[in-house]
Amino acid sequence: MSDLRYRTAGESHGPALLAIVEGVPAGLRLEASAIDADLARRQGGFGRSRRQALERDRVRILSGLKRGRTLGSPIALLVGNADDSIDRLPNLRAPRPGHADLAGCLKYGTRDVRAVLERSSARETVARVAAGAVARALLRKFAVEVFGYVLSIGAVRAAPRRVPAWGGGPLESEGLSRLGEARAARDASPFASLDPGAAVGMRREVEAAARQGDTVGGLFEVVALGVPPGLGSFATGEGRIDGRLARALMSIPAVKGVEIGLGFAAARMRGSRVHDPILRRDGGGWGGWARDGNRAGGVEGGVSNGEAVLVRAAMKPLPTLRRGLPSVNLETRAPERGTFQRSDVCAVPAASVVGEAAVAFEIARAFLEKFGGDSISEVSAARRAYLESLGSV
Repeated sequence: MSDLRYRTAGESHGPALLAIVEGVPAGLRLEASAIDADLARRQGGFGRSRRQALERDRVRILSGLKRGRTLGSPIALLVGNADDSIDRLPNLRAPRPGHADLAGCLKYGTRDVRAVLERSSARETVARVAAGAVARALLRKFAVEVFGYVLSIGAVRAAPRRVPAWGGGPLESEGLSRLGEARAARDASPFASLDPGAAVGMRREVEAAARQGDTVGGLFEVVALGVPPGLGSFATGEGRIDGRLARALMSIPAVKGVEIGLGFAAARMRGSRVHDPILRRDGGGWGGWARDGNRAGGVEGGVSNGEAVLVRAAMKPLPTLRRGLPSVNLETRAPERGTFQRSDVCAVPAASVVGEAAVAFEIARAFLEKFGGDSISEVSAARRAYLESLGSV
């Protein structure tokens, strides 16, 4: 069994961000340009700070490859910081409400807020996106696609748009075509939305917050297509794939809530309207098994059920406000406004890219637990044998 995992290192204004990914089977084609494409999407979106104009995030793959293919050894991914001024920047006098500033100072017994904020900054998610791009390359090898997009900015919500092919079963050419259309629509939107008509209202929402020295949050959604049934486990709490997805998304800075499938709406409904009837479709689905709908979000009992995995996350408004919030000076103990640092007004589109990476990594980790091997050929053989067995259940 492969143990896919990653660790990140680096500070917001340090020399670089680093991700080390372990457990990737040998023989996988991995290209820096594909990682760079995800890093560029993370930097986009209306409402970002001047930092994004300064940085040009590009990855250097330092280890784990030979002639563009993985070796089975740890993969080191380095993204340099153009602004590496950590030792020159002044300390903050007043910790910012909503950040880790004060809690981190109390934890480490220090008044050096910068020693806390440099690592707690969302700039660290650069390394997570790089690691997620490695997982995406693995999943694509086996026709699994992960796609994230924005549902709302502040009070402005995009019109619901579910691509018909976002159901269950293997991802076929029609589904890939529809996914390509949805991806083009998302990438053309300054808010990573599938609804072009929502852009005007979303822009007004962000601009109004900016004029008031405020910030705005929103919702994003991530769908994983072509996920086979049987990933995850009901045997242990830590094995449940829904729990793992929720943990991965909740670990993203500023994310305060996660839903899978119907999510919180299910609590207001009767069971007869919540659970997806089981169907048999000869020659379709996974060995003929399918569901009539996907209200479960592709997970039942902690295990993927063959439908698309659908998760949603709520991002709070960023806590660095130009006008500042009431705080206390760490030296004088006098009331003072929280220190303003260069910050985004809105980063929900960027968070959707980080969420996409988080979901991709957890799906890939569960995938290798199920079909693990030292090489891509071993993984392929295990997956093929499993899929052929589904019809006999």
